[in-house]
Amino acid sequence: MALKTPAEITAMRPAGKFVAGVLSSLRDVAREGMTLKDLDAHAHRMIDDAGAHSVYLGYHPSFGAMPYPGVLCTSVNDAALHGLPSDHVLADGDVLSIDFAAQVQGWVADSALTFQIGTQTDEATRLIDTTEKALAAGIAQARPGKRMGDVSHAIGRIGRAAGYGINGDFGGHGVGRTMHEDPHVANLGRAHTGMKLQAGLVIAIEPWFMAGGDGYTIDPDGWTIRTADGSIAAHAEHTVAITKDGPVVLTARD
Repeated sequence: MALKTPAEITAMRPAGKFVAGVLSSLRDVAREGMTLKDLDAHAHRMIDDAGAHSVYLGYHPSFGAMPYPGVLCTSVNDAALHGLPSDHVLADGDVLSIDFAAQVQGWVADSALTFQIGTQTDEATRLIDTTEKALAAGIAQARPGKRMGDVSHAIGRIGRAAGYGINGDFGGHGVGRTMHEDPHVANLGRAHTGMKLQAGLVIAIEPWFMAGGDGYTIDPDGWTIRTADGSIAAHAEHTVAITKDGPVVLTARD
């Protein structure tokens, strides 16, 4: 686990700003009738125009049945995480989660958001809002002297209080020169336990909640994670630097 100096955290800001800008742009352009590949192509153009580097494209961990084929994770409705950009045509009412990470000037930032296409439903709005509230609660605990369990507990408490499914197998992670660094940031945990947080730690905090139960399945592609009961899911994520003055959200969107 590598702690970053104040100068290094400053150097990570361009990556955070770029990732935030791409996600904001995608939210603006996503509409009924577009395909997930259309959105991926839009992000790819922004990466090329900025001279940035995708950390998703070609990424091939052991669980993937193939190298990752796009620059975005695009998960729709019951797909919770790691959905592949495909020819799926967005329809009115689709719940779309977009996860995006990129490297700028040697540093990585990672962020995600969920929104509904077209007609807004109470079910999806409540799930998305709760996921965002859990992210904010986790970020609020990311300060020196707190423990990782405080972050995890804050996230899980909000999700459980709303009656949502939460699975601890996939969560946040350290971020720096690469997309995935230590430590793991779980979405369930006990307060006042775990590693003590220090200034200089940079982590991606990323709650994902399911409108049904805790179970999930993984598609044959080895990537797409779906709710086991077919319920909708939502995912929210920010890259957060822990400083002596508290948390700084590097991927904050205007």
